[in-house]
Amino acid sequence: MIGFAIFDTALGRCAIAWGEHGVTRVLLPDVEDAALRRAILASHPEAVEQPPPPPLITAIGAIATLMRGEESDLGGIALDMRSIGDFAQSVYAIARAIPPGATMTYGEIARRLGDVAKSREVGQALGRNPFPIVVPCHRVMGSDGRLVGFSAPGGVDTKLRLLEIEQRLSGAPPSLFGGDPAYRVAVKPRQNRSTR
Repeated sequence: MIGFAIFDTALGRCAIAWGEHGVTRVLLPDVEDAALRRAILASHPEAVEQPPPPPLITAIGAIATLMRGEESDLGGIALDMRSIGDFAQSVYAIARAIPPGATMTYGEIARRLGDVAKSREVGQALGRNPFPIVVPCHRVMGSDGRLVGFSAPGGVDTKLRLLEIEQRLSGAPPSLFGGDPAYRVAVKPRQNRSTR
């Protein structure tokens, strides 16, 4: 059976769905609970709204903590990836390893998977990500550091808000090209908010 719950965060109301193998869906803030319920039921028609069990209470707490601007490790949240292909699972594993306050490009993820020509496929996998924030697709940028494509409610504005929160937590200097050579540090490129 699939359960789901709607919960408060500093950025708005979110939703999470789960089954016996872990989290099956995360929805970032929407303006109304009815929209969150419709989205969950569209992917899980059999889902039942219910109080979350202890592991999900912990997961919800970790998500809410990060969204209010406090350090939080989402790496321990179990995800049910049985319906997700091997390529997307590999993309998600790399994305989950990007530390808060840092970013990678689609091309860098593709290169780590052995073929930079698969950048578009990386973008498509992240565009279908059913676990936003837990699989932090907001930390993945266009090749020139642009804030491109984000399918969660609020689009690129939500992506930017999450990056700003995480950059404050990291204490990293605001540079796309500084710090750890494996990552680019997120900046606040407000002029590119609407860029796709």
